[in-house]
Amino acid sequence: MTGPPPYRYEPDARAAELAERFADLPAQGESGVTVTVAGRMMLRRDMGKLAFATLRDSSGAVQLFAGTKWTDDFDRFSHLSIGDWIGATGEVVRTKTGELSVKVERWVLLAEARLSFGDKHKGISDTDTRYRQRYADLWANEESRAALLLRSRLVSWTRRWLEDRGFVEVETPIFHPVAGGATARPFVTHHNALDMDLYLRIAPELYLKRLVVGGFERVFEIARVFRNEGLSTRHNPEFTMLELYQAYADYTDMMEITESLVAEAAQDLVGTTELTYGGRPLSLAVPWKRATMTSLIAEHAHFSVDLDTPLEELRRRAESVGVEAEPSWGPGKILLEIYEKTTEAELWGPVFVTDYPKEVSPLARDHRSRPGYVERFEPIVAGRELGNAFTELIDPDEQRSRFEAQARHRAAGDVEAMAVDEDYLRALEYGLPPTGGLGIGMDRLAMLLTGAEAIRDVIAFPTLRPEPGQAAYEASSSSKSK
Repeated sequence: MTGPPPYRYEPDARAAELAERFADLPAQGESGVTVTVAGRMMLRRDMGKLAFATLRDSSGAVQLFAGTKWTDDFDRFSHLSIGDWIGATGEVVRTKTGELSVKVERWVLLAEARLSFGDKHKGISDTDTRYRQRYADLWANEESRAALLLRSRLVSWTRRWLEDRGFVEVETPIFHPVAGGATARPFVTHHNALDMDLYLRIAPELYLKRLVVGGFERVFEIARVFRNEGLSTRHNPEFTMLELYQAYADYTDMMEITESLVAEAAQDLVGTTELTYGGRPLSLAVPWKRATMTSLIAEHAHFSVDLDTPLEELRRRAESVGVEAEPSWGPGKILLEIYEKTTEAELWGPVFVTDYPKEVSPLARDHRSRPGYVERFEPIVAGRELGNAFTELIDPDEQRSRFEAQARHRAAGDVEAMAVDEDYLRALEYGLPPTGGLGIGMDRLAMLLTGAEAIRDVIAFPTLRPEPGQAAYEASSSSKSK
C-alpha cells in the first residue's frame, strides 16, 4: 500500500450494482460476497477503532467500513484526504444502522487529491470556479454531473430517434471556404499549405443540402458550430446544433418533427412532458400552438404592423418600443426587431412563430400565399428560441439574388451577412427537390430538460474569459517563441 500508485486497477463491482444486488440484505447482515470497488473518497468519519467513508464512482456511492481488527494499514486509511482515489476489497455487509457497505480488508491509494473539493455539504458554490474547474465541480455538485449525463443521453437518444425514421447521420466540413448557412459573424483561421483563409462553420446547412441534391433524402448532423458573438445565459461561441433535411417535405412537416422529437425526448428522458422551468409550469405535450409573427406582435405589443405598413410608421413604432432602426433596414428587418423586442421573451409556449419576412430569411422559400414573407418558423419555448426551420429555397436564380443582397449588406459593414457561395449555387443548378429543413439547439434543449437557467450548466467546458494574468502570460510566451 505504500509506494507509487499502481499502473492499473481492476474493480469488479460498481456502487449502483451493489445497491441493486444487495437491496434485501438486512441490517447487520453479511453477504459472504467479496468485491473490489474503486472511486473517490468524498466523506470520512473516524470513530477511534472504526472509520466510515463514502466512496463515489460514476454510478453512485457506497460506504466503506474499516476497522483496526480487519483493515490493512488502518491508521493510514483513517488519515486519507477527501477526494483521494482509492481501491478497496472486502465483503459486502450492511451495518447496524442499515448502511450498505464494503467491509474493507485491503485498500490501495490510486491517486492523491492535493486540492479541496469545497465544503462537504455545500460543494463548490462559486459559479466561476464551477465552470472553470469543471473537473472539481462534477464531484462536488451532483446536479452538475446529472445535467451533463442527461445531455449525453439526449444526444444518443436523438440519433436513435432520427435513425428509426429513416434519417442518415453524416459529417460535413468544419472548415468552410465561404461562411454561410446562417447570419452570424464567423471565426477566421488560415491554412498555411493552401495559403487561404478558412471559416469555422456557423452552420452545416449548405453542405447538408448539397447531400440532398446528391440523393440523400433524409439526412442529419449533430454538429459543433462556432459563432464569433458575445456570451450570455443563452449563448456560447461554440455550441451543438442538430440540423436535418428531408426531401419532399415543407415547414409544416418540420413542425411535426420538432414537437414530436422534443415531447418524446422529455417523456423518455425525464419521464414526463409536464415540466417546471424557472419556477413556472411548462407543458411540452403536442400539439404546439402555431401563430404568425405579425399576429403575435399585435397580441403582445398591442399594435398591428406588417410589411404593408408605411416605412416611416414602422420606424416610429420601432422607436416607441426602444428599437433604433438603422437607415439600411427595410420593413422586414424592422418588423423582426419589433418582434424580438416586444414579443419573443413573452412567449412561454411552446409556440411555432411562423411566416418571417423574406428580407431576414435568405435561405427560405417564398410563402405560397403571403407576398413578402417566407415559409419559416422558430419554435419558442420558455421565452427562448429553440430552433429554426424553413421550407427550403430551391430556385438557384432566386438564391443568387438573395446571396447578392446579403453580399451588399456585408460590403456595407454587416459582419453577420452571408457571402455568395458559388459552389452551393452550382449544386442548386443540378436540382434540389422540395425540401424541409430544421435546426435545433441541443444545448438549449438540454437546458429545458434539466431545468438549467444558463447554457454553461449543460456545456462541460464553456468559453470563459482568461483568468487574471493568463492572457498576459500567453502573449509573453508567444512573443518569446518567435
